[in-house]
Amino acid sequence: MPRAKGGPKTRHRRKKRLKLAKGQYGGKSRLFRTATESVDKGQAYAYTGRKNRKRDFRVLWIARINAAVRAHGLTYGRFINAMKKANILLDRKVLSDMAIKDATGFEQLVGLAKQHLAPAAA
Repeated sequence: MPRAKGGPKTRHRRKKRLKLAKGQYGGKSRLFRTATESVDKGQAYAYTGRKNRKRDFRVLWIARINAAVRAHGLTYGRFINAMKKANILLDRKVLSDMAIKDATGFEQLVGLAKQHLAPAAA
């Protein structure tokens, strides 16, 4: 029985892998084995990158909220604690956006937060 060297299925599989490697440098875009290694590594990085993006944005939102709240004489932690006590359920993305685009609304939120902090401090 003759050896199967690479019919349509094999060619399709290899073309698909080389298409994914398009844009890579040198043999990584032209040689099947190195393209396979490169694509596998790239897809692994893409997966972890999608997870890290969520983490990075949360860090950014917290930094923005902290900067905006410190201008009003609070810290980030005390502000979030007061927001929970006031039962204001806005997430960090919305709070960050408010701090940038709607300063007066954010100032009112900080005022509400300070009201709910006052009884605990007294």
